[in-house]
Amino acid sequence: MGGAPFSQSRKDGAKGMVSRQLYRDGMARFAGAVNIVTTDGPAGPTGFTASAACSVTDDPPTLLVCLNRASQLHTIFQENGVFCLNTLGGDQREISESFAHRGGKPMRERFSAPLWEKFGTGAPVLLDALVSFDCRIIDVREVGTHWVIFGEVQDVRVSSGASALLYLNRSYRELPLKMN
Repeated sequence: MGGAPFSQSRKDGAKGMVSRQLYRDGMARFAGAVNIVTTDGPAGPTGFTASAACSVTDDPPTLLVCLNRASQLHTIFQENGVFCLNTLGGDQREISESFAHRGGKPMRERFSAPLWEKFGTGAPVLLDALVSFDCRIIDVREVGTHWVIFGEVQDVRVSSGASALLYLNRSYRELPLKMN
């Protein structure tokens, strides 16, 4: 097995924590799907780009997304009580970057293109996302630097996209869905 030399990892296992930088460098090698997480409701529409999302359980269907606590968006998500996890296709890097940057277009303008419609909960769904999960928020936990938002899946929309957009080694990658 390859990998980093033993000297770059902790020798005392669970007795201590790794440095923040070593953890970040390790996570950079952890490929993640790129998602736009959206919400709408009494607090208005908003969204952000996330690669920290995963399934929790299939009974009941539940997933989680992580949102940096430095962002003020968590109050909007909590007040709206819903979100949609839109997993991006390989050709959707531009929309990922649009929702990742704090500057640029105001939030309402990001939703103005005809790419969006409302899902059953009222959260914006990206029409040509690879897959979209419409969720009701069932729990929010503060963990370190992030909010972990748990959502019970109300509906799923799957597209026929040809590739997935991934984030790996601090850059975007495209992964074909059909391997030869």
